[in-house]
Amino acid sequence: MLFGQRLRSLAGWLATLLVAAAFAIAVAAFLQMLGEEPEARTTVLRGYTFIVSGDLRVAFDLRWDQLSAVMALVVTGVSSLIHLYSIGYMAHDERRETFFAWLNLFVASMLVLVLAQNFLVMFIGWEGVGMCSYLLIGFWFNRPLPVVNPLGRLVPGEPDDRQEVWAPPAAKKAFLANRIGDAGFLLAMFLIFATVGSLDFDVVFGRASGLATGTATAVALLLFLACTGKSAQFPLYVWLPDAMAGPTPVSALIHAATMVTAGVFLVARTNTLFDASPTAQTVVVVVGAFTALLAALIAIGQDDLKKILAYSTVSQLGYMFIGVGLGPIGYAAGMFHLVTHAFFKGQLFLGAGSVMHGNDDDVDVKHFGGLRSVMPVTFWTTAAAWASIIGVPFTAGFYSKDQVLGAAFEHGGVGRLAWVVGVLTAGLTAFYMSRLLFLTFFGERRWPDGRHPHESPPVMTFPLVVLGLLALVAGFTLSTFTGEGGRIQVFLAPVVGAPEHYEPIATAVWLSLAATGMAAVGAGVAWVLYGSGRVDWLALRARFASAWRPLAERLYVDQVYEFFTVTLGRALAAFLAVTVDQRAIDGAVNGAAELVGAAARSGRRLQSGLVRSYALGVLGGAVLIVAFLVFRP
Repeated sequence: MLFGQRLRSLAGWLATLLVAAAFAIAVAAFLQMLGEEPEARTTVLRGYTFIVSGDLRVAFDLRWDQLSAVMALVVTGVSSLIHLYSIGYMAHDERRETFFAWLNLFVASMLVLVLAQNFLVMFIGWEGVGMCSYLLIGFWFNRPLPVVNPLGRLVPGEPDDRQEVWAPPAAKKAFLANRIGDAGFLLAMFLIFATVGSLDFDVVFGRASGLATGTATAVALLLFLACTGKSAQFPLYVWLPDAMAGPTPVSALIHAATMVTAGVFLVARTNTLFDASPTAQTVVVVVGAFTALLAALIAIGQDDLKKILAYSTVSQLGYMFIGVGLGPIGYAAGMFHLVTHAFFKGQLFLGAGSVMHGNDDDVDVKHFGGLRSVMPVTFWTTAAAWASIIGVPFTAGFYSKDQVLGAAFEHGGVGRLAWVVGVLTAGLTAFYMSRLLFLTFFGERRWPDGRHPHESPPVMTFPLVVLGLLALVAGFTLSTFTGEGGRIQVFLAPVVGAPEHYEPIATAVWLSLAATGMAAVGAGVAWVLYGSGRVDWLALRARFASAWRPLAERLYVDQVYEFFTVTLGRALAAFLAVTVDQRAIDGAVNGAAELVGAAARSGRRLQSGLVRSYALGVLGGAVLIVAFLVFRP
């Protein structure tokens, strides 16, 4: 604001330096926390009181405990790398100073959210990330963006591969979907204040066990409604795949370090409220499991590089909600998967951006192939993240995913159902992620003539290397195989609790073998179809078009939503405009006016302007009066 375009060339570096400074402060505060006893690691920074109304007093208080420390380190650390990457990715954009300003605001809003000490301050951050997502998804509002036609080479007469879309509809879709969830957050706050008389976490959580079961369930479900919007769970997940209209660093920031993790964090932060309602916990687990499976199925049918990753995020978030929905047995596992997901999904999105950067912004996996020889850094780091997300043993994703599934199995009841769905989803995840890897980096070169794919500059590849390494080593660095005695589990236990006991090592091994075996099957099938070169997968797709088309069309969920919102909305608007407004309301008003006009037209005949007519009228009136007086009883 002060220097305008004079700082354009330095905007990226300045923004990166600011986020890196925030990361350094978070690390320093974290190290200081480690020097305290586990029970004394919570610090509340009391700020100014900015709302006083009757019994409601809200201050801008911040909370620093184990949970907020983990989130602050992830948010600032991964965001620093994404900012650094963006310097190269957005180097030639005419509005890059605006981009970096909004990117900084995005990180700041997320920090307000995770550091909040009361629900209203958290809601300020919650709305802040929603606003920033709207701005950044629609950042390229003034130019058409290429997307993959899902029916290309599948339906006769359809354009082959690419379509053009505009970013503003995607931004508005994200805005509207999140407003539905935010209404749940507001209603939950109203109910909490009406019941407890405060919005402060310490007060609310201290009285959570005394809440009536119905009240606790209502509050928890309303908060989870907010989570389904922000963290893209069924039924409000539909905005996230379309959010790929924004620049790729925005996608990485939304998926890895900020917005979509907010819902998982909210459940973990308000764990005492969810513990008071087993019904709400069951809903969280069921919705998480269903969303994980649904998104994995849809991802199989996508050819758009970023949309495959977007549905992957929706699915992985389902795993996290399975974990945090299980209660104390799964809170740490869900948060652990959030941390590892930030690493491998951050790399996968930045790797996708690197592929786009070297291939004229193309996102169609059918147009790649053989890129590992011309983009070696992008390939090897993406391979590391791929290994982590599919659960190759001893990678970060292997540890966190297996701990979520182990907690679900150990929980019993609905947890066993979630375990079955989670194992099946692990196989589907391995299949579609292996398909992405093989079609992009292996096989014959399928890019158009005249294209010269190339590796990205060091300012973009350095974040890929760091995130790729973290995707490999974060698992055994932060935890153990079962989670018992793991660093992150022990660290988070004072805030989110811990399991009463962990499953025996033998049980954990068998459960891990089931999930890993399913993933191996999925990756193997993908290799046969897309990596071996023995199968004409395009011909196979055309042959089974009736089965492939629903997957390519996102199982028609978007079409159903469009019917009930847009189509029926337009029909209702037309009915109200024509039948109610024009015919009923306007008809009544115009009919009354016509009645008055008809009466006036009849009455004006009495006003002839002739004196003899008026005299006759006076005489007639006099005769009537005399007759009345003479003949009345």
